[in-house]
Amino acid sequence: MSQNTSTQSNTNRSLPNREGGGRVFLFLSLIISGLLILAAFFVRKHFEDMDLLSLQLVSSNAIDLTPTQIRSIERIGRWEFLAISDEELVDTLRNRTFQKDDRLVRIYHGTLRLGVDLARCEEGWVQPQGDTVRLTLPPIQLLSENFIDEARTRAFYERGPWDARAKEQMYQKAARQMKQRCLTPANIRQAEDNARAQFSSLFRTFGFNHVEVQFSSELF
Repeated sequence: MSQNTSTQSNTNRSLPNREGGGRVFLFLSLIISGLLILAAFFVRKHFEDMDLLSLQLVSSNAIDLTPTQIRSIERIGRWEFLAISDEELVDTLRNRTFQKDDRLVRIYHGTLRLGVDLARCEEGWVQPQGDTVRLTLPPIQLLSENFIDEARTRAFYERGPWDARAKEQMYQKAARQMKQRCLTPANIRQAEDNARAQFSSLFRTFGFNHVEVQFSSELF
């Protein structure tokens, strides 16, 4: 009888320990559940913020035009937008006493090329704003003074001796006549229109929808 009583007493003493362990387990479970809920909240908040940031980046109209890209355009240098072919007849007469006058008539061919020299672009000549870019180009100019094709120059009529100095004077006269005939306001406007079209096409490849081109006010 005494042995059974001792066993029952030991069983009764173990019950409070099991109940205490259950309460600790429940408490830890609640804490872990709370931490998981809190972590899920912050994770969700983080991804919502990232989605908002992504949406803002997608809706931005800003176009990233780097200084390197601008410098690469400037390195193009002289960009031709209009070529004008011309032919000039130049004659000169030298009077002689008691003899027939000396006369020289020559025909000159040349191609005058109009365009802009991008090395003359001023700082800030490219002004991007959203999907629009404003360009200020140097004025249209004659890209080279050596526009007469001397290989095609021929004498139409020649009488008497003519030295190199006389022929150089005729060459310069032909150059002046070509400039007067070809460097007209109408041709300059045509070169400007061609420049606008080509620069618009170039900058649209960078992503700009609107390209505004103007020319500096320097004299031709």
